[in-house]
Amino acid sequence: MVLERGGERDRMIRQIAALDSQRGIATDSGIPWKLPGDSAYFRQKTQRGAIVMGRATYDEFASPLHNRENLVLTSRPGPLRPGFRAIADLAHLRAVLSDDDDVWIIGGATVYRETIAESEELLLTQVLRDFHCTKFFPPYSDDFALESRSKDHRDNEVTY
Repeated sequence: MVLERGGERDRMIRQIAALDSQRGIATDSGIPWKLPGDSAYFRQKTQRGAIVMGRATYDEFASPLHNRENLVLTSRPGPLRPGFRAIADLAHLRAVLSDDDDVWIIGGATVYRETIAESEELLLTQVLRDFHCTKFFPPYSDDFALESRSKDHRDNEVTY
């Protein structure tokens, strides 16, 4: 589903996530579901613009996502693997990107929470099961309106 806040800005900041029935996005071991169709949707949607992730999300990637800027929002010092660039905060994000670069916030929970007030659009996959997650997407329904919704999909016996 796509939800919008409204308002116009030069740069579009979007969040993209898959949430279980309790707004869960991950366990301490990572994302608890494998949904090839949703992974393809993620790749297709985020192929243009920069992506922003937190340190824990960065740790899950073996390599950067191709053909896009891979930014890691982190306060931890230390070098990152080739293809990733550290940023300290959203002000730093604004400094390293041009005004017309779209931005995709891809997780984790802390980054979603810290950037939701700056986001104009949410692209959320609703996974129709409780996976007993320990990390959650922030509340959003009071600030965003439903723009569109796709038909249900099913992968690996999971409806989303």
